[in-house]
Amino acid sequence: MRTQTVRTRQRILRAAADLLTREGCAAVSTRAVSAAAGVQPPTLYRLFGDKDGLLDAVAAFGFQQYLAEKQALGDTGDPVDDLRRSWDLHVGFGLSRPGCYVLMYGEGRYRGDFPAGPETIAILRRNIARVAAAGRLRMSVARATQLMHANGVGVVLSLISTPPSERDPELPTVAREHVLRTITTVGDDEPGASVGVASRAAALREALRESGTTALTRSERALLAEWLDRLADTGEPEPVARGNTRQKG
Repeated sequence: MRTQTVRTRQRILRAAADLLTREGCAAVSTRAVSAAAGVQPPTLYRLFGDKDGLLDAVAAFGFQQYLAEKQALGDTGDPVDDLRRSWDLHVGFGLSRPGCYVLMYGEGRYRGDFPAGPETIAILRRNIARVAAAGRLRMSVARATQLMHANGVGVVLSLISTPPSERDPELPTVAREHVLRTITTVGDDEPGASVGVASRAAALREALRESGTTALTRSERALLAEWLDRLADTGEPEPVARGNTRQKG
């Protein structure tokens, strides 16, 4: 694609995204976007086909912006705190671009065929895998990733659908900490606390994945991974910490 065409395409996408943020999806007509971008409607049709093609491209553009922000966030030495920072970034992105966010996650346009979309999930998975490697995950990396992503999307869509004056500003934080308590051992590090079977299984699963061990065949590694994921997702309670038991009566 020629440089001039790329620039024109980006200008149209930015104009559409800005219009979407300011006035909502109903305002994003091919005529309005063409006027905002300073191009003739035939140019828009040539680059995007029709309005639906334009909206798909705007959703992909939104994922590219979100991915850039997520990549810039970086990592710290605390993988659980990194999950908090990632959650907060997700919420902030959605509330600052409600129209684009609904287009990305609320209208079924996220089909996995936008390269930036799967990569945002991959970053979340890598952060959760770091929690597992530290022995602080209560379930498999796959399930924890799906659970945190689903809750994050649900919270943002719920807030977007609520009038700003009626929103609970603490809801994202409360939901975030609830999810973290569900998927990690945060708050379970009192003296004498033990690590449960699920946490050990998740940690071993991640250690084997990172090590690339050749001690097992490919089939054996796949079978062991399946067993470890099953153990990680059993939901078995963590063992009671020694010295913290109380007498009833």
